Amino acid sequence: MTRKLRFGVQTAPQNTTWADLRAVWKVIDEAGYDTAWLFDHFYPILADPAGPCFEGWTALTAVAAETKNVEAGVLVTGNTYRHPAVLAKMGATVDHVISGRLIMGIGAAWFEQEHNAYGIPFYTAGERIRRLDEAVAIIKSMWTKEKTTIQGRYYQVTEARCEPKPVRKPHPPFMIGGAGEKLTLRVVAKHADIWNTFGTPSLFRSKIAVLREHCGSVGRKMDEIEISWAGLAGVCDSSAERDAVLSPLAKAWGQSIEQMAESSLVGSTDEVFRRMEEFQKAGVTHFIVLTAPPFKHDQLRRFADMIIAKFR
Repeated sequence: MTRKLRFGVQTAPQNTTWADLRAVWKVIDEAGYDTAWLFDHFYPILADPAGPCFEGWTALTAVAAETKNVEAGVLVTGNTYRHPAVLAKMGATVDHVISGRLIMGIGAAWFEQEHNAYGIPFYTAGERIRRLDEAVAIIKSMWTKEKTTIQGRYYQVTEARCEPKPVRKPHPPFMIGGAGEKLTLRVVAKHADIWNTFGTPSLFRSKIAVLREHCGSVGRKMDEIEISWAGLAGVCDSSAERDAVLSPLAKAWGQSIEQMAESSLVGSTDEVFRRMEEFQKAGVTHFIVLTAPPFKHDQLRRFADMIIAKFR
């Protein structure tokens, strides 16, 4: 399957105002991006946990309702935070609100601090991933069947209905986030329409090889899954500007600026195109820009005008 390149933006809904979040989503929708995303956390991440942070699904419903073009979702929903039958109803409702443009982003969840603070069981990593597997099966069934009865190890639903069904048929696409080779990528192979993770082109090549093996074992074709990358991106006029963009996140993740550059699309237009080519050769066709407040509208528009426009 030959896929066209797609571009998206994830706006962290933390340490910002509602007015600023609405404004940046309008920029994303009008600038030519294909997808727009929030995250699913109750506390800010890589920041002071005492700061403000809007809830992801409530915020998604409101900001996505003001868009006309982008597909929209939460990158990615923490499965442990909501029962999958409830999440199926939420997703179907949002899909009607935005006329069939929902992407169901979901993952196993990872932020232990907010689990502990909110009294949500964190479980082991293995159990969280097995729960994700069951949850996606329940949501997909509720979106496509009149009634769903599944007696799983972790979740049980009995003649569960979801009416109205989502607008998009047979159902909104599932984006599954995560890169664990033994369990997570097997869940991706079974259920995902889109897979998302972070990292360098070499990491993607390695993980995609593992994902291909899982696809073979579960009877899926690898080309049924869109490969998406998320990371920093921006067009810079100098190496000093590039380093200033990369430095904060490099420090937060304990990496050098050059290491961070390998997993980013930050630099001159030539550097961005060269790195994109490396990701494309690895298999990536969906590039999602991570951005945090204060949102820089001019940089988002510049990336759209100088990079995205070249592929339209």
